Amino acid sequence: MSAPVHVGVIVDGNRRWAKRQGLPTLEGHRVGYARVKELARWLFDRGVRWASFYLFSRENWNRSAEEVSYLMALLEQGLANDVADFKRDSIHLMFAGGKEKLSPRLLKLMVTAEQETRAGTKGTVVACINYGGQQEIVEAVQQLAQADNDLSKLTAEKLKSALSTAELPPADLIIRTSGEQRLSNFLLWESAYSELYFTPTLFPDFNEVELDKALAWFSDRQRRFGT
Repeated sequence: MSAPVHVGVIVDGNRRWAKRQGLPTLEGHRVGYARVKELARWLFDRGVRWASFYLFSRENWNRSAEEVSYLMALLEQGLANDVADFKRDSIHLMFAGGKEKLSPRLLKLMVTAEQETRAGTKGTVVACINYGGQQEIVEAVQQLAQADNDLSKLTAEKLKSALSTAELPPADLIIRTSGEQRLSNFLLWESAYSELYFTPTLFPDFNEVELDKALAWFSDRQRRFGT
C-alpha cells in the first residue's frame, strides 16, 4: 500500500466527544490535542512525510471567550512542554496562518519550536493556527502587489511562493472527522486534487484502526488529476 506524501487533517468533534462522555466540553479539546500528537507519529510510521492539522481557524475566534482562552492556553502549554519530544523523535514542527490576535508568548513559542525542530527528518507537522485558506490567498496577492509585482503576469507558481504554506507539497489526502463533509476553508490551494475522506468518528476516537481504514481507502483510489 503506497502512503500519501501529505495528509491534511480537519480536527473535528472534540466537543461532541466530551458531551458523550459526560465531560465538560473543554476537556474534549485536551484529549483531542493529545490525539493530534499520536496521530502525527502514526502517520509518519506509515510513510507519510507531511501532516497538516487544522487546529484553530480564523472563524474560531467567534466562539465563546472561555473556549478561545482555553484553546490558546492549551496551545501555549503544548508548545512549552512538547517541543523536546518532537525534537527527540526527529519531527519538524511548522506553522501556517496569520499572526494577528495571537499572543506574544504563543508567537515566541512558535518561533522557538520551528527553530528547535528544524533538523527533524522523520516528518513535518504543520500546525494551522489562526488559519483560513481564502484569506491566505488574498494576503499572498496583497503581498505580491505591495512588492510592485505586475499582477497581470501572475502565475500559479508565483502565487504559491507567497503563501504561508509555500513549503507544503499538495495534499494527497484530507481527512475530516465527526461526519461533517466540507473543507471549511482548509488548505484550499493544496487541496486542488486531494482525495477527501469523511468519517463519522469523532476526533478523539480516531485511532490507529480508523487511520488504517482511511489509508486503505486512499490506496484504492484511482487518482486522475483531470485526465
